[in-house]
Amino acid sequence: MIPCRGNQYMKQSGNYRHTWEKSTCAVIVAHPDDETLWAGGTILLHPEACWTVIALCRKSDPDRAPKFVQALERLGVAGEIGDLDDGLEQVPLASLQVQDAVLELLPSGRFDLIITHGPWGEYTRHLRHEETGNAVMALWKSGRLLAKRIWRFAYEDGNGKHLPRPVQDADRLIRLPEEIWQKKYDIITDVYGFTADSFEAKTTPREEAFKCFGSDK
Repeated sequence: MIPCRGNQYMKQSGNYRHTWEKSTCAVIVAHPDDETLWAGGTILLHPEACWTVIALCRKSDPDRAPKFVQALERLGVAGEIGDLDDGLEQVPLASLQVQDAVLELLPSGRFDLIITHGPWGEYTRHLRHEETGNAVMALWKSGRLLAKRIWRFAYEDGNGKHLPRPVQDADRLIRLPEEIWQKKYDIITDVYGFTADSFEAKTTPREEAFKCFGSDK
């Protein structure tokens, strides 16, 4: 586990001043790269927080798993990776199985903020995204996972007609400064190795969008 970093980013500039009272934060995603695509800018904007990032799939992937570790180092966060089935068939997983995988990977069951997938994923269609987000919500509602706030990624792709973009009714829309976006883009291309014409590189949002639940609502 990478230790939490201190307040070492460029917080002096007016462009980087944010009210952020969340000291313990978790990002819970299905795959390595999801953490960077959908929330990497938010992580980079708030280095004063203690971030934990978990990905539920691909621990046995000899390509993606080590890249996840490198991505966490670039983001400056702690994290773990699991090995839920992620085959091409996308056989549905039982909600309790996904919930248990989440709890096994988290170092704690209590956070100020948890960020995870939206109910329909971020694009058409990846079942593991949907299952992960719904499992986190089920854990939260049952009290097995404690958090003051849950933020769910809020993107849509027009049923596959365009690249993912923020939904119109997102509760939070965070416009990333160019420097922050570039750091995020560099993780997608330099660390994960996606080419400039790939879906991932072309998608990398300049605005991070969330639907909010809990005390932020």
